[in-house]
Amino acid sequence: MEFKVSSFYKYIKVKEPEKLMEQVRAICERLGLNGRILIGKEGINGVVSGKTQYVKTFEKIIKQNRKFSNLTFREQNFSKQTHHKLVVKVREEIVHFGEEIDLKKTGKHISPKNLKSWLDKRKDFVLLDARNQYETKVGKFKDALTLPIENFRDFPEASKSLSKLKNRKILMYCTGGVRCEKASAYLKEKGFKQVYQLEGGVINFVNQFPDTYFEGSCFVFDDRLVSSVSKNKTSKCDICGKLSDEIINCFNLDCDKLFISCKVCQEKMNKTCCEKCLASPRKRIVNTVPKLFKRV
Repeated sequence: MEFKVSSFYKYIKVKEPEKLMEQVRAICERLGLNGRILIGKEGINGVVSGKTQYVKTFEKIIKQNRKFSNLTFREQNFSKQTHHKLVVKVREEIVHFGEEIDLKKTGKHISPKNLKSWLDKRKDFVLLDARNQYETKVGKFKDALTLPIENFRDFPEASKSLSKLKNRKILMYCTGGVRCEKASAYLKEKGFKQVYQLEGGVINFVNQFPDTYFEGSCFVFDDRLVSSVSKNKTSKCDICGKLSDEIINCFNLDCDKLFISCKVCQEKMNKTCCEKCLASPRKRIVNTVPKLFKRV
């Protein structure tokens, strides 16, 4: 049976996040879904995966909650379960930014259709990637501007380099949209005049317009690590330089960095990133899944 991955978010005031956490966990457990869902007083941000019929049931049930009646979902089909467990937690922020933001002043949402039209017509605007460096390394929109960030909380400092663009039209994107809500509002607070964000992020765009302007693969925060959303590979193995979109954590537990490695180099280097890590005595057990979500 086909499996489905469904991501979603909504910024909305939640008075009792702990209560909502228990309700959502119970629904997922009843349907046999795995995934990662963060709930806070500012809203909900999550992804679930499982058999298609049960993912669709989850979507229907959660929309029965009045607060989430207009919730939208970014879906992808896959051949198997993409999460090895279910995690539902209460957090201060549903995506960690570290600064107070007025979410009523976010950038205007632009549909994938409109973005494609802008790109087709070569309109004058800056396409800004709000994701982390290890994500943009695997794939991004053609000619998009990237920032030197390793975690989303680095965005405020990194965005200082954009000061000369305050009067330009800026269209931001991330994987599913949740980060751009905060990042776009932050730029507007800093005096940027025309700020837009891609509705539903990369996943929404490639679902509608595959093999067009997004080049390479899309980094995802589940057991896949990479979703092959384009036929065109753009990233290269960090070890041998050959085209590859496979990204892994270094098996040296004292390193653990994410890097791109083709299958040949993975076997040759025992899934480590360098000779020093290859010689390390502290290595991950082959079937152990690393903790990735701390990197957002």
